[in-house]
Amino acid sequence: MTPRVANVLAAVLIVAAGWAAYAGSLGGPFVFDDPSSITGNPTLRRLWPLWDVLETPRANVTAQGRPVLNLSLALNYAAGGTEVRGYHVVNVWIHVAAGLALFGGVRRTLLRRSGAGDGTRATVLAFAVGMLWTVHPLQTESVTYVVQRAESLMGLFYLLTFYGFIRSADAGGPRARTGWAVASVLACATGMATKEVMVSAPVLVFLYDRTFVAGGFAAAWRERRGYYAGLGATWLILALCLVRGGGNRGGAIGFGSGVGWWTYGLTQFEAIGRYLLLAVWPQPLVFEYGAFRVTNAAEVLPWALLVVPAVAGTCWALWRRPAAGFLGLWFFSLLAPTSLVPGTSQMIVEHRMYLSLAAVLIGLLLLAECALGRGRPARLLAVVAAAALACVAVTYARNEVYRSELRLWSDTVAKRPANPVAHAMLAEVHFAAGRREQAQAHYETALRLDPTFFVAHERLGELLIRLGRAADAEAHLREALRLRPDFADAHTNLGILFAGTGRPVEAITLLTRALALKPEYPEAHFALANTLAESDRHAEAVGHYRAAIQGQPENPALRYNLANSLAALGRADAAVVVYGEALRLRPDHAAAEFNLANTLAGLRRVGEAVVHYRRALQLKPDFAAAELNLGSALLELGHLDEAEQHFATALRLDPRLGAARESLARVRTVQGR
Repeated sequence: MTPRVANVLAAVLIVAAGWAAYAGSLGGPFVFDDPSSITGNPTLRRLWPLWDVLETPRANVTAQGRPVLNLSLALNYAAGGTEVRGYHVVNVWIHVAAGLALFGGVRRTLLRRSGAGDGTRATVLAFAVGMLWTVHPLQTESVTYVVQRAESLMGLFYLLTFYGFIRSADAGGPRARTGWAVASVLACATGMATKEVMVSAPVLVFLYDRTFVAGGFAAAWRERRGYYAGLGATWLILALCLVRGGGNRGGAIGFGSGVGWWTYGLTQFEAIGRYLLLAVWPQPLVFEYGAFRVTNAAEVLPWALLVVPAVAGTCWALWRRPAAGFLGLWFFSLLAPTSLVPGTSQMIVEHRMYLSLAAVLIGLLLLAECALGRGRPARLLAVVAAAALACVAVTYARNEVYRSELRLWSDTVAKRPANPVAHAMLAEVHFAAGRREQAQAHYETALRLDPTFFVAHERLGELLIRLGRAADAEAHLREALRLRPDFADAHTNLGILFAGTGRPVEAITLLTRALALKPEYPEAHFALANTLAESDRHAEAVGHYRAAIQGQPENPALRYNLANSLAALGRADAAVVVYGEALRLRPDHAAAEFNLANTLAGLRRVGEAVVHYRRALQLKPDFAAAELNLGSALLELGHLDEAEQHFATALRLDPRLGAARESLARVRTVQGR
């Protein structure tokens, strides 16, 4: 088999195995913060002007301050709206492309170290690395959890940065060297605008150059100073993205987040230790580990015994065994941004291992090659094939957990029962499905585990509103606001509660405050518009309905209520148009058909009104008011017999309907009966 054929076959097998592992992910729903970054992200709605997409949402969501990630989601939205399958397909392709980039980079590195005459070994080892990295179960979160495209897309650009550099170093002519170097810098720049972990790429490329190409830092700089200036300039892109994104993910990360560096750092011994163990034995995998604190040295010691020698070994190897040191630094430097910068909510997150896993696998496979015999690639391939099949099976099974939010959060609660976030999210699933008792139980468990969990207070408050327990709901919503005074959701739900209990002035104040905190908040705009409309302030309500529609263009209730306010203001022609838009979104909306018919009748378009009254009655046969108004329209058109039938039906459905009784009597008088 020629080297070219072997490379193509290896690439095909990596792609096929990747798709086999993730075929079950395509039907999974949006989970966790997918909705806030995708379905609730107004910057995805259109691709032009492009700056609006690159600006990214201002809310604290995964896409904030990450313009390339946001653009990729906007392209998905343009192609298929919020149909989730398309997002999963793109995620899998990004991942397998990254696997191919890893294969190519490792193969060329091995060829450089061992010589072109050992091409079979380089291809076999690189194939083993690319294959196992692509199908490893630890990668599931980065691929199947849609918005963690942030990690996999950044990983692809990170690997392409290296691949471009390696090709540039291997190129025979100046034009090819320059072309690949430019491609590498462009990949690095794009990665910087995708996720902050890309920060280490220029440093690691420089270390790679020293280790595998130039032989020293001085030589690397002397030969490629222009290239490194270009790589360094990409940090300016990252700095701009950080500034425009707020720099701290809504206060959840950073040295000003309220969590001390040392306090957070102690948790990272367990985090890194778990990552290493999961790389070797990927069980149990956990979607959300939750926040935790180290309370005594005994909790740290077992993990420190694993992590500290690894750090020390990396430092030693960087000096005495540069290739091994490079692998160690690859592992730790990619984890450094999330292990050294304090965070308030996530101490362990599996998707952080996306690129670091490659270093572990390369080390393990080199050890396996030594154990099996360096000159016996067939043995290594047999072991890799067995491991890959096992990984595909486990990854496929793990994707089954992502097939529904109920499965995902039930699995998380079972594995991390002391995690209040997991209980709150499982409560959300039950709440959405109408299982209110189960939802309440899990919200209460979350609050028992963490009484300061202001989101759980707010969500339990909303649930209690639905259960008609206004006093209890108010207590939880006020507690949420005490814990987090700038919490727009709590202001909104407390405003909705007050509007529903006859306190419109207080409701308007709270909802206005919510919008001051979160201007692009469709739910707050809708609630404020409804409260204003109920207070006969329809002119003000119209603006808020329109703002809500900007954020939720496919919500028919927004257009229906907007049309009602337009009709109340006497803007009948505009109301007719908006009722039509509501009915296109929800053709079975009987009330919209009825109100549209009434508006048409008021415009003297009686024939059209009759059509919509009939549709309203098809949707709701016991609609007494529609029977009455249809009878009136038919009477105006001179269809006395049919009008009589509808007046009689209206009276039968609602004997208290005096207008139906009077109209029926009038028709019968005209008919001489």
